[in-house]
Amino acid sequence: MCLVAFSWKSHPTYPLIISANRDEFFERPTQAMHHWESGFYAGKDMRSGGTWFGIHPNGRWSLLTNYRDFIHQRESKISRGKLVQNFLESQIDPEAYLEEIEQNKALYDGFNLLVSDENRLFYYSNFGEEIKEILPGVYGLSNGLIHDPWPKSQLAKLQLEQLLTQQFDEDNLLEILKSTDTADPALLPFTGIPPEMEIALSSQLVRIEGNYGTVSSTAVLQHKSGFTKLKERTFEWDYHRFEDRKFQFQPEKPIKSE
Repeated sequence: MCLVAFSWKSHPTYPLIISANRDEFFERPTQAMHHWESGFYAGKDMRSGGTWFGIHPNGRWSLLTNYRDFIHQRESKISRGKLVQNFLESQIDPEAYLEEIEQNKALYDGFNLLVSDENRLFYYSNFGEEIKEILPGVYGLSNGLIHDPWPKSQLAKLQLEQLLTQQFDEDNLLEILKSTDTADPALLPFTGIPPEMEIALSSQLVRIEGNYGTVSSTAVLQHKSGFTKLKERTFEWDYHRFEDRKFQFQPEKPIKSE
């Protein structure tokens, strides 16, 4: 993922609400969202393995965004997508899982990682400081740290907050995070890429040089009963042409964390 707006236990009916965009090279081989043999729902990166977002009927879910810092770039020894997959296929407590990752943070390129067992939600970045528990609220996250004031993530948070004041569904969640406006250069971070690239990446829906941009969007709507609706929209270069996939599931008995 490269841009996410999410509500965690702040809505009276839906404890988990997610709207997210994935930016990537269009030619990168990707399997669309599906039901994995290990039980969770996610897309799959066919080049390096793993996934950027996944959710399991047992209540566990995880989401990853890349942390962009080309000045202090690290040599990746393990694909960041494995961070999400390994958590969803484990029974470990989410905070304990991040403590393990923290001990091996140098093995991964920059990331922001959210992990939850349905009861608690934790966040960690290997370019940040300590592991943080996410309190109930509405959040925006892009390729900086979770509280960094990036214009696109601040706008994403505002869009979701406004949506939550009215009736909405998963289709409405796919309609936000789609602004093509770029931000004022004075408000943008310095991540080590050329200024014109930083400006191009500041829009919510990205299109760069004919081969890189927003390739898909994901919506998650989880009712307090545990019933969950998922919808993934994959885009062609012309973002007005897309394909939708829908999934839904009832909750399973939660896995006991160790």
